[in-house]
Amino acid sequence: MNFLHLKIFYEKYKFHLLVWSLYIVYEVFILGLTTNRFREPGAYLLVYIVNILTFYTYGFLFKSILKTGSNAIKILKVTILIAVIIFAYVVSTFLLIILFEKISLIKTNPARSFDRELILSCVYRSILFIGYSTGYVYITKSFQDQKKVEALERLNLITQLEKQALENDLVQSQNNYLRSQINPHFLFNTLNFIYNDARKKAPMAADAIMNLAEMMRYALKRPEASEMVPLSEEIEQIEHLINLHKLRTANTINLELEVTGDLFGLRFPPLILLTLVENIFKHGNVSHSTQPALIKIVYEKDNLHISTINMINDNKGKQSESHHVGIENIGKRLSNFYGNDYVFRYYKDPLNRYITEIEVTVVNPMARLNR
Repeated sequence: MNFLHLKIFYEKYKFHLLVWSLYIVYEVFILGLTTNRFREPGAYLLVYIVNILTFYTYGFLFKSILKTGSNAIKILKVTILIAVIIFAYVVSTFLLIILFEKISLIKTNPARSFDRELILSCVYRSILFIGYSTGYVYITKSFQDQKKVEALERLNLITQLEKQALENDLVQSQNNYLRSQINPHFLFNTLNFIYNDARKKAPMAADAIMNLAEMMRYALKRPEASEMVPLSEEIEQIEHLINLHKLRTANTINLELEVTGDLFGLRFPPLILLTLVENIFKHGNVSHSTQPALIKIVYEKDNLHISTINMINDNKGKQSESHHVGIENIGKRLSNFYGNDYVFRYYKDPLNRYITEIEVTVVNPMARLNR
């Protein structure tokens, strides 16, 4: 074994070497003081050769037993192992005594060699180091299990981050693709031309074109899905959407939008409000004469409350299934932005109305500056 091998061995087992060195020095020192005498070096060498061999032999075999079999089989195997190790400890101690006496490492003492006191001492020492080895195996196994759990958690986190990154890349690619299909300047110039041409001849059509243009302009400049947007801009898009539906249905829509509180500077996840309103038009009865649909937005003392109420249109096919898809998407988006710090409820009441409620704590930086 060259110097490099010795260095590798030391780096790998230096903790073991340190603990054994401290233990041997401590035990020899304590025994020397309590008995007021020290034994010859050969006796110490014999004892600790057997102790160390017992510690690692039992630990290796005990660890192998823990990996296989049922609990009952494990208990039986461990019991047999303990008995064999104790027997081997006693026998190896006797054999080493004979060997060390022949090579003069210890003094010959026939009366002492195989007496009852020595056997009991060997049994005690073997059980002691079996206990040490058992504790060592469980401690190392606990550390190894903890490292495996941490490694799995890191791998899971990395997988989630990579998945999220792929999803974001996909969304970005889709947005970029859609935006690349339309030249915004050409689109809006054309819409402005149509609007100006239709304004005198067909005012209602012109208003529809203007509302549509504003919604498309907002959609094209919309930020990433992971960013919040001014709540006031989302409300403007709701108003454009409501106006389009009113124009399309000759103003037969019975829908009210109520906004309370100073929303200037307030930011909110995009598409949530628009999804709620689109669900009202897709699945709700917005032409009921006595039960108007209601969109209510209240901001007070850093608390934002958004609610929608609409009569359910039972005549529309697959209403419940399609409605829930949009609702589930809203829940996911709120969870992405607010974690668990939000309330989102949706239910049908006894009056056959569909109700949604969102409650979040939103700090308005502009309002804080004015306080």
